[in-house]
Amino acid sequence: QVQLVESGGGLVQAGGSLRLSCTASGRTSARYVVGWFRQAPGREREFVATIRWSSTYYGDSVKGRFTISRDNAKSTVYLQMNSLKPEDTADYYCAASLKDYGEIYRYSGATQYDYWGQGTQVTVSS
Repeated sequence: QVQLVESGGGLVQAGGSLRLSCTASGRTSARYVVGWFRQAPGREREFVATIRWSSTYYGDSVKGRFTISRDNAKSTVYLQMNSLKPEDTADYYCAASLKDYGEIYRYSGATQYDYWGQGTQVTVSS
């Protein structure tokens, strides 16, 4: 079992930055693929970014503004969010997958992940 805990959410003005953290405990492994998803009220869960070893992949809506990274020694994956927009407002979730789906872009689907955190809320004011 793996437990994931997100932190770092909050309220920020448009154009600002936040850094989210996803810390794993339990059966942690650097082999896990870790992804970030978000869900705004009334909308479906949306893929944000994912990382496997040093390979990364981003959703189109965040490309160039968000950066995903990991510190295996701390069992933590980060999501640095810059140039935030009101439409980035959502609950952000991290998820982990041990399965091998090949190319990293295949990890953009929520069903590819086995473990999920409880989420952290991000609100961007205009």
